[in-house]
Order: sequence, then C-alpha cells, then structure tokens
Amino acid sequence: MIIQFGFVSLFVASFPLAPLFALLNNVIEIRLDAKKFVTELRRPVAARAKDIGIWYNILSGMGKFSVIINAFVISFTSDFIPRLVYQYVYSPTGTMHGFIDHTLSYFNVSNFKPGTAPDSTEHGNISVCRYKDYREPPWATDAYQFSKHYWCVLAARLAFVILFQNLVMFLSLVVAWVIPDVPKTIVEQLKREKKLLVDLFLQEEKEKFQLIQSLFTKDGANLQSCSAMLQSGQGLAPLGRYSTLPPLSTQASARDGEGLPRARCRAASFSQFSRKPTSTANENSVHTAV
Repeated sequence: MIIQFGFVSLFVASFPLAPLFALLNNVIEIRLDAKKFVTELRRPVAARAKDIGIWYNILSGMGKFSVIINAFVISFTSDFIPRLVYQYVYSPTGTMHGFIDHTLSYFNVSNFKPGTAPDSTEHGNISVCRYKDYREPPWATDAYQFSKHYWCVLAARLAFVILFQNLVMFLSLVVAWVIPDVPKTIVEQLKREKKLLVDLFLQEEKEKFQLIQSLFTKDGANLQSCSAMLQSGQGLAPLGRYSTLPPLSTQASARDGEGLPRARCRAASFSQFSRKPTSTANENSVHTAV
C-alpha cells in the first residue's frame, strides 16, 4: 500500500490515470481480503491504537516530496513553461503564432565531425538544418552556446517549481485547518469527560479529608471525656488483675500527699500525646488530679 501510494503520488504528472487504476486495484483487494477473513481465515484479534504510528510521518514526507517531483516533471518535461514565456515575452502579437520557429536553433552541416554526416538526403543539397534547442546560430561569435532565451526559460521553470510547491503546501494547510483530524464534537466530549474525571477525583479527596477530620474530632472528644471522668473520680472501672491503676488506699494517700508515688494510668499517659496543645500547668494539674 505504501509503495503504491509512492508511485501514484510521485509520478501522477507523468501518468494521470495511475490514481484510477490504484483505486480499482484497492477495491478488488479489499473485497478479496474480506472474503478470506470471513470464509477462510480466523478472525484477527482487534487491537486499539491511537494512530498509524510512524507510517503517518512516512506518508506525510512522501506527499511533500511528491509535490516537488511533480513540479519538476511539469516544468522540465513539457512545453507549458516555454509556451507561456513565448506568449508573454517574445511573441509580437501575444499569441502562439511562431512558437515552433522560436524553439528551433540553426546548425551548419559542415560542422559535422568526419564520418558522422549523412551520406544522402531526399531534400537535395542542404547547408543548414534546424533542431529543437535554445542555442546561438553558427554565424554568431559564441556559436552553439546557450542563448539568452534558454536562461530565460530556465528561470521561468525554476520560478514555477517554487511557486507550485508553496501554493500546494498552502492549500494543504488550508484544507487541514478547514477539515480537522478530530471533529469538534468529539473534542468537546473529550474535554467534558476529562472535567468529570477531575471532579470525581476532587470529590473523593474531599470525602477522604472529611473522614480523617471526623476521626480526629472523635478522638479529641473521647480524650476530653476521659480526662473529665478522671478528674471527677467517676466512672472508674473496678480494679482487675491487669489494671494499671493503684489501689484505692494508694489513691487516697496520694491525694493527701502520703504513701508511695502514684502510678500513671494509661488514659493519663495517652493524654500527653493529644493534638491540642496544653500548657505545662494544665498538664501537671491533670496528672495530680489522677
């Protein structure tokens, strides 16, 4: 397919029917491949792809190169440019009358190299003949050199190549701008999907933040209630085997300033790591109350 595209695009000026034959070949090939996939071969596994990959760059470069090739083919292998030059520069009447005589140069048959001149001719004795080229006549000082008409036509051909290339490139850019690769509706839909996805992520992050904040608030309330209960001396659980609280007698003597130093309970020690900053005096008062 790539080779076919290259031949069609590079040499379409030489053989204008090439795109038609390529179209017929592709239609027949597509139908034959469809028949094989339906009746003879196993259905291939579909694979999703964003684009055609490196082949897009290859086709794009081949298309740009074909513009230059066709411009040179049109300007150097046809009489399109010489006709325009003669009509608008050298024609006395502004028409194509006399164009053939203008493209022919003179040659003196006596200038043939020995052994290269024709032996006989049907037109009798001929001293001067004509051939198609832009060269000086044999009686000029610089005989058989390129004439000024040749350089004028060559400049016109090169100018046509540059003009043709830039014109085609400009038209291709205009067509690409008018007909985008992705339709506008699909672009808007993709933007909408992206916005919804971002909103969903933000909503999830907000819910996580609210959950963490509620857990922190609940922990702070539990710590405050535990501290209040310890300060009031109510709601204490009975001493068990694994309790860290000292006996009641020890607690009473601790309040009176007697006995051994008291042991800290877990609630009191845990209150030291509360997220709410407390002063040193308040902390000492809490431990003393416990």
